This record gives sequence, C-alpha cells and structure tokens, in this order.
Amino acid sequence: MNYEIRPIEPNDFPALIELFQGLADFENASDKMLNTVATMEAEQDYVRGFVVESEDGTLAGYATYFITYHTWVGKCMYMDDLFVKDSLRGAGLGRSLMEAVINVSKAEGCKSLRWQVTKGNAPAEAFYEKLGATITDAQANCDLKLEH
Repeated sequence: MNYEIRPIEPNDFPALIELFQGLADFENASDKMLNTVATMEAEQDYVRGFVVESEDGTLAGYATYFITYHTWVGKCMYMDDLFVKDSLRGAGLGRSLMEAVINVSKAEGCKSLRWQVTKGNAPAEAFYEKLGATITDAQANCDLKLEH
C-alpha cells in the first residue's frame, strides 16, 4: 500500500485523537491524554504537523511541531510528537515524517529542531541517532497544570 505525507487538516482531528490515544497507551500514560476533537477545533490555529495517509484515507501516523525561541540559539522548532501505528513501524513512515518536519524547520529558518524521546525506548533512540540527533540527559520535564 502507498502512503502520502501531507499537512494536518481539520477533518483529520477525529482520527488524530485516536492516534494521540495510541501514543499515550504506548507510553503507559493513557490517563494523561485529555485532548478532544472539540478542543482541537477550538485551538486549530495552533495545530501544526503532518499525517501519514494511506490510499484508502486511513491515517497511519503523525508528527506535530511548533516554533519556539531558545535563548541560547534563537528561533527553533520543537517536534511535540512523532507516532506511527505499531503495525507499520519499520516501513520508513517515521523517517518520512521526520524529513517533512526537518524540511519545514529549514524553510522557516529555524536554527535547530528539538524533541524528546521516552527514556528506555531503545528503538526510538537508535532511530533518532541514525538521523544525526544527539540524545542527552541534561534536562527533565517540568509540567505545571493551569486551572481556568
């Protein structure tokens, strides 16, 4: 089957929510997946990324990103997630998604592309290192939940 990498569109939101849940399940963090289609629709100006779409219109994966500013470097891109359905890993779809994100990073004039990898995910670490990424233990995540 052939696959196309293309930008995320609003009509992808329901399928993306399922993929987001798939990533949360993969990372044993199902309870942390709080996003909804309604939230994505309300915040669609902030949804940036690519999907992998099969010939029959099924989404097989995604990558999301946003522009950020790093005080030591300047304008950068942050890839929030990269996910491909388990049954399709190893078929080059993750690499194609990464290339799409790298290309948009370059087109936007970003000086670097940053993302995180879950500790202990050896296949992902090896994949990223093959792309030329440096994986460090220099920082840990800090999350502050905001009440509205």
